[in-house]
Amino acid sequence: MKLQQLRYIVEVLNNNLNVSATAENLYTSQPGISKQVRMLEDELGIQVFERSGKHLTKVTPAGKEVIRYASEILGKVESIKAIACQYTQPDQGTLNIATTHTQARYALPDVIQGFIKRYPKVSLHMHQGTPTQISESVAKGKTDFAIATEALHLYQDLIMLPCYHWNRSVIVPKEHPLANIKEISIADIAKYPIVTYVFGFTGRSELDEAFNSAGFKPNVVFTATDADVIKTYVRLGLGVGVVASMAINEDDDDFCVIDARHIFKSSTTSIGFRKGSFLRDYMYDFMVRFAPHLNRPLVEKAIQLKYNAEVSQLFKDIELPVR
Repeated sequence: MKLQQLRYIVEVLNNNLNVSATAENLYTSQPGISKQVRMLEDELGIQVFERSGKHLTKVTPAGKEVIRYASEILGKVESIKAIACQYTQPDQGTLNIATTHTQARYALPDVIQGFIKRYPKVSLHMHQGTPTQISESVAKGKTDFAIATEALHLYQDLIMLPCYHWNRSVIVPKEHPLANIKEISIADIAKYPIVTYVFGFTGRSELDEAFNSAGFKPNVVFTATDADVIKTYVRLGLGVGVVASMAINEDDDDFCVIDARHIFKSSTTSIGFRKGSFLRDYMYDFMVRFAPHLNRPLVEKAIQLKYNAEVSQLFKDIELPVR
């Protein structure tokens, strides 16, 4: 059994059983991968994949278990490499972050600017995507950190640490009727078409829950993953905008910005990493820059816990900042 063979079966699964795509991503040949997978199956005496002719059709029950352990082994190998680099090149390396547009645009710039100034030899890469894409990217070892708000049930393979709470604002042109109401309600907003985030992004579920609880159905006429795009269409008169309050800046002085924290529940942004990962010193530093309460002793304590429910309990009495 070779590490190369384990890497092949994991990557074949990651590429939806497409051996050609796997070979292309690994810069090797399709016959070479097929041969090594067969050799591994012969050695183990089981089939990892079911086949129809030359094509792989599904992962066998035994194959699922083999790939699960293979993925853990490969993760440990990467951790061993990281440990070595920690001692030989402590201020060099890479950091890959998977997140949404709102975090990338509004929550991370100052953090990243300070981080790069402190670690000029660390290559930092940001990958934007959906909650599903973010969780898969970190779970598969393609990125180091996930920073997300929505759909945290997708992140069961990761250790998710709460960072901060954030609220929403309603934005309308200054001549809009809502601009003259002292304290708006769901009923007030429900009278107008709404422009907001795509479902599954940036706390959108809290908006839907607030409307449902008040007995209204939101008339969402336009959605986007990008707060700046939402603002553009509010300016065009398409509807009332509902965005994260942190997405409001000095360039938005043409809007009437209405604090909506009394209408919508606050959301919590978390940062997560793969269970069993070895965190470099600069990774701990990044986390504490993003969320100052995530000091190294607290993070290391969270790493030792087995279940996410235990991690949540650890943070129960910690007062998170609000943005």
